[in-house]
Amino acid sequence: MNKHLISLAIAIGFGIAGNALAADAMSKDAYKAEKDKIEAQAKAEKKACDPMKANTKDVCQAEAKAKEKISKADLDAKNKPGAKADEKLRLMKAEGDYEVAKEKCEDQQGAAATTCKKDAKAVYDKAKITAKQATAADAKTKS
Repeated sequence: MNKHLISLAIAIGFGIAGNALAADAMSKDAYKAEKDKIEAQAKAEKKACDPMKANTKDVCQAEAKAKEKISKADLDAKNKPGAKADEKLRLMKAEGDYEVAKEKCEDQQGAAATTCKKDAKAVYDKAKITAKQATAADAKTKS
């Protein structure tokens, strides 16, 4: 019994120390530099879409915008780790996928486009629920 308690105490100690180190891992300058890098990459990806035409261009831009949002959410999660940051990252991934899917639906017409958008919305709604459940599960395991 004592061995289990000691093991548990050590594990908790490492968990707390790990979180403290992770929280201090990124300075303001490093955060800003990484954010600027993400924005520059996004700008380049959006510019690469310029020669494209019609909906292909819209899909390309939606993908670039989604990637930028996800990268920023990931950076925030690294900078200030926690359940809220993890949930925001999961939600940004779901939102990015949804925005790209909606743009891809624009290639279709009539009922097919409507069905495509409804399907994309259903996948997005399910992903949001899953993100919230994962956050709740993470909170339970940390308690």
